[in-house]
Amino acid sequence: MMPFNNLGFVFKHFGSIIYSKPILEDLCIFLHGFTDKESVLDIGAGTGVMSEFAYRCNNTLKYVAVDPAEGMLKYAPEYLETHIGTAEALPFKDSSFDAVFMGESLHHFNDIDAALSEVVRVLKDGGRLFIYDFDRGTFLGKSVCFMERVFGEPANFYEPAVLKEVLESYGFSVSIKKHGWRYTVSASL
Repeated sequence: MMPFNNLGFVFKHFGSIIYSKPILEDLCIFLHGFTDKESVLDIGAGTGVMSEFAYRCNNTLKYVAVDPAEGMLKYAPEYLETHIGTAEALPFKDSSFDAVFMGESLHHFNDIDAALSEVVRVLKDGGRLFIYDFDRGTFLGKSVCFMERVFGEPANFYEPAVLKEVLESYGFSVSIKKHGWRYTVSASL
């Protein structure tokens, strides 16, 4: 396994490089229409890079992050409420959030079914989900997947069409935008 607990400094200063302009635009579009009465959960947040980008799009929301690596969360911005935990056992009550983010984190989850069940549990009725990840159907996506496996990570990468089917089986309505070897998912219950 990658020693994420010891990599917070690296991710804080270099993690944002992987977020291209189209991905950030998709995130801002996803957040359009949310109000200050709503809250979002960043699962597998690491240092909170995705929440930082989201905050630039809409700074009126309540931002909450969960990650198993305390060493990552200690680099999160002050406005981000942080919790130690895993996607498979979220430390929140049912129907707690209006939206959930997963930025480059889905492929790290050990049990995708348990994680998605937890997402559905903590989302309010009509809640929304935003995912950004790498497309394993591309050369660069396969390369990232290979490297993750070398480091002992679960490497649960999906081709976009397959992830769409998985999310639909959980009751989500799904829209996917491809960006070369990466993609975003905007889904709602």
